[in-house]
Amino acid sequence: MPITLTTTQSDFEDRFTEMLSAKREDSVDVNDVVAGIIHEVRHRGDAALVELTARFDRLALTPESLAFSPEEIATEIARVSAEDRAALTVAAGRIRAYHARQMPENARWTDPDGATLGWRWTAVEAAGLYVPGGQASYPSSVLMNAIPARVAGVERLVVCVPTPDGVVNPLVILACQLAGVDEIYRIGGAQAIAALAYGTDTIRRVDKITGPGNAYVAAAKRQVFGRVGIDMIAGPSEVLVIADGQQNPDWLALDLLAQAEHDADAQSILISPDAELAARVVASLERILPTLPRAAIAAASWRDYGTVIVTRDLDEAAALSDRIAPEHLELCVDDPDALSQKVRHAGAIFLGGYTPEAVGDYVSGPNHVLPTARSARFSSGLSTLDFLKRTTIAQLSPGALAAIGPAAVRLAASEGLDAHGLSVSARLETLNEAGKSA
Repeated sequence: MPITLTTTQSDFEDRFTEMLSAKREDSVDVNDVVAGIIHEVRHRGDAALVELTARFDRLALTPESLAFSPEEIATEIARVSAEDRAALTVAAGRIRAYHARQMPENARWTDPDGATLGWRWTAVEAAGLYVPGGQASYPSSVLMNAIPARVAGVERLVVCVPTPDGVVNPLVILACQLAGVDEIYRIGGAQAIAALAYGTDTIRRVDKITGPGNAYVAAAKRQVFGRVGIDMIAGPSEVLVIADGQQNPDWLALDLLAQAEHDADAQSILISPDAELAARVVASLERILPTLPRAAIAAASWRDYGTVIVTRDLDEAAALSDRIAPEHLELCVDDPDALSQKVRHAGAIFLGGYTPEAVGDYVSGPNHVLPTARSARFSSGLSTLDFLKRTTIAQLSPGALAAIGPAAVRLAASEGLDAHGLSVSARLETLNEAGKSA
């Protein structure tokens, strides 16, 4: 049964805090195993990739067959139905249009002292995008990772997607084509992350790695961070639905189940000031759940991590939401925009009863790679900016150096960095001499 709380209960704070601190993923320590895999790939390159793919994916490869050939790509894409192609094309277009609006502008100006200052944005040169294989092989993840990178101007896009037993999801291959991916490799796990970070004879290294994965992939991303950039370490997915009494309980139940069916560690939370509505939603959910193909997964998620909270009012609901800092926040209320203004921490907000979180997974436009496990308190979802670097620019005229240079000399002296001060004062002396001679 899900956790059921009411904010007027005397033990609410203790139980809510316990719910917040509950760990929703296996605490398996895979760091040593991952470190060994990374070591193998760094020192043995393609040979290690071939051996590890045979061991973990039961797939015999050679260095020449690590990548999908153009002919294989065309064959897989031809397997996609016209209807699926059309839907994926719609999603790609909307995601591209949304992320194009995120492109920042370069800037340059001259301040009153005569210093020309500014910044410019440049894309990382190469990005590696990890796409899980098997049951969790999602073409939407390809679009959400690759399209912002291409919009940012990344020159080389590489995808690694495992194909256990040689099984390929043709929609993933089509998504790669629609997003402008340059290279697709049929490798996965920590070995794929190591190849992207350090390179092999076949796979050139990249500058940034993004994309979700299992515990081994997450650990590998942690271990290669610094050698390359990464997007985030994502945990189990979550949704929080705030609803008032006028909402359709079946719709809300389906929204909660849409999250629960991801995996058994996902979390679905309903907060409402209306206890009767909350009860109707739970009843609807329990009626619908057995009809789902992934009922066993959704049932485990709802049983172990599902939560229903009844509040005094919507303001209290918003305050609790900020403490949870959910990955996805649905505001199914009469005035969702007004309530959203009271929310500080959320990965993505979905306004109104006709904006289910599920549409955001595919076609609304904003990115579905979002901060989990309360990290929305300090981080954002994947965006075009994640594939860009900002370089600052400064140019001082002689007059500007004369105006601000003495302060730099003084600060260098206070920090005991004599060469710093001398590099400025030498120029100031030249300017003073020039001024005297003039």
